[in-house]
Amino acid sequence: MSTLFNAKTTIHGRALFVGERIDLRPLEKASKLAIAPLVVAAGQQGCAVLFRYGAVVLFNLSAMEEASFLEHLRPFIHDPLPEEAIETEEVDIHLDPQGQDRVEGGDIYLQNFSYTRLQVVAIILAKSVVLAYYETKVTGVFERIEPLAVALQKGRGWRKARQLLRYIGETLLIQHRMVGRVEVLEKPEFLWEHGELERFYLRLEEEYELHERHRILERKLDLISKTAETLLDLLQSSRSLRVEWYIVALIVVEIALSLLPSL
Repeated sequence: MSTLFNAKTTIHGRALFVGERIDLRPLEKASKLAIAPLVVAAGQQGCAVLFRYGAVVLFNLSAMEEASFLEHLRPFIHDPLPEEAIETEEVDIHLDPQGQDRVEGGDIYLQNFSYTRLQVVAIILAKSVVLAYYETKVTGVFERIEPLAVALQKGRGWRKARQLLRYIGETLLIQHRMVGRVEVLEKPEFLWEHGELERFYLRLEEEYELHERHRILERKLDLISKTAETLLDLLQSSRSLRVEWYIVALIVVEIALSLLPSL
């Protein structure tokens, strides 16, 4: 495998979350190097690992090679993200034939540059970069919902029901995509066939704090959802109360009008 990287002892890995989904079927029929997850040749002496949920992990590609590869990949990306919204994760990977697969000083050390080891690294980097994307999105929702809550508390902003429903929908969509597509907390089926790499996978999972970050994200999503639902209930209660007052006012007016002839 080292010949793929021209016998290099250090390569650079870079993960990107480029869109909501990548259609892998046409790419699987092309010249693939490995599958589940899909590995394809990229650049002069590099490769790319592709994930259906929109993540790409590139190994040993120059900036120009990366740009060219992503441009060729674009037709297969559904709902591509704008460049400013693309999250990235980078790491240097060193060859250490005499050592153990490990993380040290923020770098990754591998006994060899086999496809299976690169796939393990890619799975972790892909999950990490997707988490980073949704962490940013959730922070944005937090920032938007806070002034709305303040406005409602002060008796203003009573026409924001549609906005609240949008926040609830956005929260549910993020939860669906993380659980249904990315499966951040699920151990990949890949490890069933490569049990010798499970310990290394778990070490990387811990290094990138996938469980902790996912747990924090779930708590934030739950808080946003409950806050939006509470505000929506308050909004609906306020509207119901106003309707009741309108009815009372109409009754009073009707009574007053009925009394006018007798005055």
